[in-house]
Amino acid sequence: MTVTIPDDFDLQKIAASGQAFRIAQTPQGWRFLAGDKLLYLQPGSGDTYTASCTPEEWQGFWHRYFDLNRNYAAIRAAVPKQDAYLCAAARAGAGIRILRQDAWEMLVTFIISQRKNIPAIQACVETLCTRYGAPLLQPGGNVLYAFPTAQALAAAGEQALRDCALGYRAPYVLAAAQAVAAGALDLAALETLPDARLLEALMQQHGVGIKVANCVALFAYGRMECAPVDVWIQRVIDQHYAGQNPFPAYGNAGILQQWMFYFARSEKERVK
Repeated sequence: MTVTIPDDFDLQKIAASGQAFRIAQTPQGWRFLAGDKLLYLQPGSGDTYTASCTPEEWQGFWHRYFDLNRNYAAIRAAVPKQDAYLCAAARAGAGIRILRQDAWEMLVTFIISQRKNIPAIQACVETLCTRYGAPLLQPGGNVLYAFPTAQALAAAGEQALRDCALGYRAPYVLAAAQAVAAGALDLAALETLPDARLLEALMQQHGVGIKVANCVALFAYGRMECAPVDVWIQRVIDQHYAGQNPFPAYGNAGILQQWMFYFARSEKERVK
């Protein structure tokens, strides 16, 4: 089917924005895997795209996944002109959208993300999926794998998770899997909590600090005021904001954070 997306939307930038680790560019288009759902999105002319799903699937799942009810161009236009760095980041990051992803997948992937770069995170996630995810058969006999369930990872055990290159994060992932599988951690129920209580609830989980909690809150629960501070963003804060976190002063802080994250990494690549 053909879909029209008139707002900011850049598949390459979304893939490079560090919020999802299973996006890939293929001959069939950009591939998005969300749990056991699969989409190929091929850019067409202008603001049109060919999507490998039915209209019902697009409206029922992918429209929300890509946060298409929100006007990102208007958010960019509202960036205060006196904040030169943020203006530059907004221009560079135009097209990035906050993906609304599965809470379980986000909890695991951002536990894994601690002290790992994006390629290493992607490799760990794909190993977990290949070993413990359900197969998704594709035309031509190709097989992809869904993200593993909590039950599958809980049954795997710590050593098997370490064998997926999780290192010291393996017991954290195992504890999360055991909690979700046993019903002690109800990720769906957290949806009703206000931001502060959501972060507190997430940080009660072994191995989840404020950065990981903010990532899960932003990328799984759509909490746009949650702005994760990793090493890239801390460097931006130190170098451009005299060590003072600028996000509390702005609305849609999570979106601004993504623009800054993308811009900071792009700038480093540019000057290599």
